[in-house]
Amino acid sequence: MPSIVVIGGGAAGLMAAVAATEGGANVVLLERGEKLGKKIYITGKGRCNVTNLCAAEDFRKNVVRNPRFLYSALDKLSPDALVQLLAQWGCPTVVERGNRVFPASQKASDVTRAFERRLQRLGVRVSLNTRVSAIDTAQSKVCGVTLENGQSLPADAVILCTGGMSYPATGSTGDGYALLAKLGHTVVTPKAALAPLISEEPWVRALQGLSLKNVTLTLMHGKKTLYSELGEMLFTHFGISGPLALSASSYLAGLEPRECKLLLDLKPGLTESQLDARIQRDIGAAGKKRVQSILRGLYPERLADVMAQLCEIDPAREANALRREERALLVQTTKALPVPVSDAERIAAAVVTAGGADVRQFHPASMESKLVSGLYAAGEVLDVDALTGGFNLHIAFATGYCAGTAAAQPKDATP
Repeated sequence: MPSIVVIGGGAAGLMAAVAATEGGANVVLLERGEKLGKKIYITGKGRCNVTNLCAAEDFRKNVVRNPRFLYSALDKLSPDALVQLLAQWGCPTVVERGNRVFPASQKASDVTRAFERRLQRLGVRVSLNTRVSAIDTAQSKVCGVTLENGQSLPADAVILCTGGMSYPATGSTGDGYALLAKLGHTVVTPKAALAPLISEEPWVRALQGLSLKNVTLTLMHGKKTLYSELGEMLFTHFGISGPLALSASSYLAGLEPRECKLLLDLKPGLTESQLDARIQRDIGAAGKKRVQSILRGLYPERLADVMAQLCEIDPAREANALRREERALLVQTTKALPVPVSDAERIAAAVVTAGGADVRQFHPASMESKLVSGLYAAGEVLDVDALTGGFNLHIAFATGYCAGTAAAQPKDATP
């Protein structure tokens, strides 16, 4: 019976411990914090969006970095399979808008409790408030771990599930990166992903609190479109947030923001010619009303005032005095309003971490290191991240399952 140490009691670590034990291994789960699954508790605004019930191809389209690395993991633990496991463990789920899956109770704590019950039933030894200072090796093979208190734990395999650097209060402080680097692994510089975006532009900050729905946000890098999506966004005191901004930040991670262009289409349902025709109709019906009344019919009041400022149009003028070139600029700005951003919020405020362990140094079929035999990695510590919708949490569960299953197999049977 192989002896396995799992480092980290988040989503990936919990699943790895279960899978390895069910595979016949003797497992010890080490968690540096005072309880398991701390990050699970805050996902989905406390409701825990555990996965997304979409096809594997659609799933990978929502993975920003290294989607091809996940072929085997998604095959071994699909979203459907995860839902079935949770149901077996006493945590039924419901499917909501966009194929997002939540526990039926709407409580993230029920997901963690389901795992805790399973671990207890399987007899997994869990050690809380336990921090690892080194992964021990001999002749490029794992032989155990050394704890912060100096104690050594022998092991045939180690599964590293320490997370990234987002939400450090949950225990994700980048410890795993240092452990991997000591063993010769390359760590892609961690960056904030799914994070609010910072703008120094006065008009952006002046719109603080304004929420926009059914708008399209497009991120350009040179002539290449990196991201374009219809949805919601929010202006804040430091820049922009909301689903569209968070998703755009994932594609922005690792790039120089000032080399990119963020464009906001305020009327995605209309072409430029259709929008121009509407403005002309509004002007014709306005009589002697001011331009301001036309603009406030097109946009929320505060945004209308900003649009007049950006297009250098006097809102107090009569609407029928609006010149053709002013109307053309208004149309152009409405369809492609540049939103200058200087950076993403700090990584601690990000939903997930972009970057981490270079996946080229791990076998995708097993999550085992190509450099150190018996070393596995799963979850956010890997350089794989996705958009919102349950994808990131499922990646943690799937890679954890893949690593746990592989680590428990006899060495000659490991893929």
